[in-house]
Amino acid sequence: MHIHLTSRAMILAALTCLSACGPIGPSRLQRDELEYSRALGDSQKHEMLLNIVRLRYADPPTFLDTTQVIAGYSVSKSVSGGFYAYPATAVGNYLFGTGTMTAGESPTFTYQPVTGQQYAENIVRPISPLVIMPLSLGGLPIDTLLRLTAQSIDGLSNVRGIGAGGGSVRFYLLLHDLRQLQIAGAMTIRITTDAPPPSSSDDSTKKNGSKSDIPNGQEHSYLVLSSTSDSNLLAIQAEVRRLLHLDPHAEEAEIVYGPYPKHPGQIAILTRSMLAMLTQLAYEVEVPEEDIKVGRTPPTIGQVGIENRPEVVIHSSHKAPERRYAAVEYNNMWFWIDEKDFQSKLAFTMVQVLSALAATNHTGGAVVTIPAG
Repeated sequence: MHIHLTSRAMILAALTCLSACGPIGPSRLQRDELEYSRALGDSQKHEMLLNIVRLRYADPPTFLDTTQVIAGYSVSKSVSGGFYAYPATAVGNYLFGTGTMTAGESPTFTYQPVTGQQYAENIVRPISPLVIMPLSLGGLPIDTLLRLTAQSIDGLSNVRGIGAGGGSVRFYLLLHDLRQLQIAGAMTIRITTDAPPPSSSDDSTKKNGSKSDIPNGQEHSYLVLSSTSDSNLLAIQAEVRRLLHLDPHAEEAEIVYGPYPKHPGQIAILTRSMLAMLTQLAYEVEVPEEDIKVGRTPPTIGQVGIENRPEVVIHSSHKAPERRYAAVEYNNMWFWIDEKDFQSKLAFTMVQVLSALAATNHTGGAVVTIPAG
C-alpha cells in the first residue's frame, strides 16, 4: 500500500510540474546571447579573411551586414489523467496520468549586402585619423595601427604593392620610435574639441576676411611627447621630431588628414580605406608557388627596412589546418591564421575593430514579425 501511495504522489507531482511549467525564454537568454555572439564573431572573422584572399586573386570582396538575429521558441504541452475507485478496479490502479511537452527553436537571421552608398561610405572612404589615433590610448601598438591604416605620414610612404615600389624605410623607423615611446609612456594622444592655436598664416587669413579651415568646436587629435629625463627617450623624441619636420622643442603636434601638413606644427596622415587596407594585407598572403607560376596571382611582396614579417601572416596549404585561429577554403586551397601567432591575431582583430568603426552608414534591416503564443 505504501508503494501505491508513493507512485500516486509522484504522478501527481509530475502532472503539476508539467501543467505549471513557466516560459523557457528567460532561462535561455544568457546561453543564447553568448552563443549567438560567438557565432556572429566567428562568421565576421571568416568573412574578413576570405575577402583578403579573394583580393589576392583579383576577385571582388563581398560584405554582408547581419542586421537582425531573432530566436523564436515554441512550446506545446499535453496533460491527461484519471481516477478509479475501488472495487471497480484493482487496488494498484487508483490513479493514472500522462503528460507530454515538446519545445522547438526557430532562429531568424536577416542579412543585408553592403552596396551602393553604404559600400562607398564603409569600404571605399578613408578612415579619419581622428577615429584611428585614439585606439592607441587603449594599449594597441601604435606601430601596428599605423602600418595597417596609414598610406603615408608627412610624405613618408607606406605604399607597398604591385608596381608601387617598396615604401619608405624612414616610415618604419618612425613607427619603431613611436612604439618605443609608447611602451615607455613618453608619448600619448590627446583628444580635444578646442580650436587649435592660430599660426601666422591663420592670422593673415583672418585679416583678409577669409574663414578659418578648422571651425571652433570640431574635434582635434594631438601627438604629445611627454616630459622625461631619460636620455635614451629624449634622443628618440628628437628623432621623431626630425622625421616629422617638427620644431626641435615642440611638445605636441596636431594630427590632420592629408599627404602633407597645411601649417607648421602639424602631422599629416594620409589614411587608408578598408578596401586599401585589405588589399595591402592581400599582397602579403602566402600563396602556392604554382599559382604564381601560372599567373593566378602575383608574387608576394617583400618586407622593407627593419620589417621582418607581415602584420598578418596568412598561411596556405592543400589540407585543412589543425591549429587555426581562422581558416577559409578558396579554390581547393586552405588559407589560415595560426592560433599560436599572437601578433597576427592582434593585427587581424584591429582590422575588424577598424571595420566596425568605418561602418558609419547602416541600412535598416527587413521588418520581421514573430508570432506570439
